[in-house]
Amino acid sequence: MTTNELLYEVRDQVAVLTFNRPDHMNTITPVMLGELSDRLLAADADRSVRAIVITGAGRAWCAGLDVGAAVSGEGIGGESSKKPNGEFNLRDAPPVVLHKIDTPTIAALNGGAAGYGMDLALGCDIRIAADTAKLSAAYTARGLVPESGGTWLLPRIVGWSKAAELLFTARTLGADEAMDLGLLSDVVAADELEKASMALASEIAANAPLAIKAAKRLMRHAMNENLEDHVQRQYLALLPLFGTEDFREGLASFLEKRPADFQGR
Repeated sequence: MTTNELLYEVRDQVAVLTFNRPDHMNTITPVMLGELSDRLLAADADRSVRAIVITGAGRAWCAGLDVGAAVSGEGIGGESSKKPNGEFNLRDAPPVVLHKIDTPTIAALNGGAAGYGMDLALGCDIRIAADTAKLSAAYTARGLVPESGGTWLLPRIVGWSKAAELLFTARTLGADEAMDLGLLSDVVAADELEKASMALASEIAANAPLAIKAAKRLMRHAMNENLEDHVQRQYLALLPLFGTEDFREGLASFLEKRPADFQGR
């Protein structure tokens, strides 16, 4: 189902997804949740897309799940979001999809990312924030835990001690503090965020897409492998890349001192 709650466009090899419920701080509805997963998977399968930018309309990036709808029983957490056996549909939830896809993802945080929104931001490969943005780990202050992946992602990004501090205190971080903790790659003026995020996405898109996707897969595997096993996996990933047109183009462009024109073949 397609709605206007999530906008999607492709600009020069970059897919841009925009949360579009500005009057509701871009909180997530069940339809929006499913559409986000579908759009991420479609972008990942699209050979013309080499990077994905996720941003929000209005003053928030994503303020989490639509709590009002959940309380009424209609939103996520209500009966309408459950399978017949009472289990939640989590296997294809966006944070899991973000982890599985091979196309690089950039969270362009134009405003607050709270609760489920913070999980989504943490699930992206790279986070750039406006200087007015905030990250809110307020789960325990609401009697909850991170909804989808936060307790797995946060310690891997900032370490156990700092993750424990953030989660146990339900702290909200400003952009500069989040940058200092390593949660962000960059902080820019609010009116420069779109330009900065698209410039980074374009820089990624200019490199060999097969190699980029292989690098992301390797990083994902490395989180659960020892060095010896991972080096073997790296070698096996490298062999098919030697036979690609992109590898030959990369060598030729280096020797000829010109920008490479990678085709993803």
